[in-house]
Amino acid sequence: MVVAERALTEIAPGWRPRPVHPDDDAFVSLAAELGAEFAPHAAEHDRENTFVAENFERMRAAGYLRLAVPADLGGLGASIRQVCFAQAELARACAATALAVNMHHYLVLANVFRWRKGAPGAETVLRRVAGEGIVLMTSGGSDGIWPSGKAVKENGGYRISGRKVFCSQAPAADVLTTMAVYDDPAEGPVVLLAGIPMTSPGITILDNWDVMGMRATGSNDLLLEDVKIAETQVVARRPWGKVDPALRTAGIHFAPPVAAVYAGIAAAARDEAVRVIGSRAAGNGNTLGDDPIVQRTVGQMDCKLRTMWWSLLGALEELGDDYAPDDRALAAVMIAKRHVITEAQEVVDLAMQAVGGSGYFKTSPLEQAYRDVRAGLFHPMNPERTLLYAGRLGLGVPADTVW
Repeated sequence: MVVAERALTEIAPGWRPRPVHPDDDAFVSLAAELGAEFAPHAAEHDRENTFVAENFERMRAAGYLRLAVPADLGGLGASIRQVCFAQAELARACAATALAVNMHHYLVLANVFRWRKGAPGAETVLRRVAGEGIVLMTSGGSDGIWPSGKAVKENGGYRISGRKVFCSQAPAADVLTTMAVYDDPAEGPVVLLAGIPMTSPGITILDNWDVMGMRATGSNDLLLEDVKIAETQVVARRPWGKVDPALRTAGIHFAPPVAAVYAGIAAAARDEAVRVIGSRAAGNGNTLGDDPIVQRTVGQMDCKLRTMWWSLLGALEELGDDYAPDDRALAAVMIAKRHVITEAQEVVDLAMQAVGGSGYFKTSPLEQAYRDVRAGLFHPMNPERTLLYAGRLGLGVPADTVW
């Protein structure tokens, strides 16, 4: 059997989110072109647990890494909404590539926001992404309100030590965005948000990413041992144990495109199920598509796909173009992310039920989709914490300790 047989099959008609604004899908064709190249190797990367390094080189060459950089700074100028449409398309072909590069895209989007607000350093980062093709990485899985790293002040800068988990695209990254706790003599514990070149002495990529799904994302742990940074590398000083504007900025730009990745996985699983249903005969000679239960299942998948995408677009409409990093903005996108992620899992489960036992085989693309889509449970805020956050806001209770 060749690897390409496991790639999620392109069918006609397939399910894709319909653009509402004329330019929503401006970059979908680029994502589709890249996806067509990546799909034949997706299953092999999953099986061998290897990082999609060649895909990152191809995305750099095609300009996909500078997708969200403003055109004035040398990028393609995609809005957060356009990034979502593109990412959903890319995820249909290779979910791991889409999720890994998403960690780059959301940092770019966050820096675009900072640049528009006049934040120092943001333009330099964006120009480097556009001009040099650098890859930005986050250690968000270890950060949040209680980061894992420790910072010690030294010679006008800091030494940072700690272990960071879920560092997606680590093998390809050029700059790490991370957090560490500094015990300030005057203020007490303070969280430092800093950008650190991956070539800095003391950074080690631990080759320990061996998990159930999203196996090709290269989301290894990073070990930081007395990594020296200058004061100028500190982007923000945050309160320890609290959600603040800097953390909300990260969440606002992370939630929509990562949700789009899981929507793309679900759409591809639905299409694969429809392909199998239309090609397989039941015992009476009819196709599986003649079975009313199967028909209902396909209808259920399509309803979920539509409503999950409407949820995401609705959140982006509510967010608007001129937003502040406040609870209103964060709640809108986090609630939408929760809806997309939970519904995406249900769509993949329904796809497996629709095709029957064949979806349980390793040779089925649905088996990989079943594993990949479950990674959505672990992105902050996770589904349960999102409900807690929304509930506290609804009751007028402080929610700045929920992440």
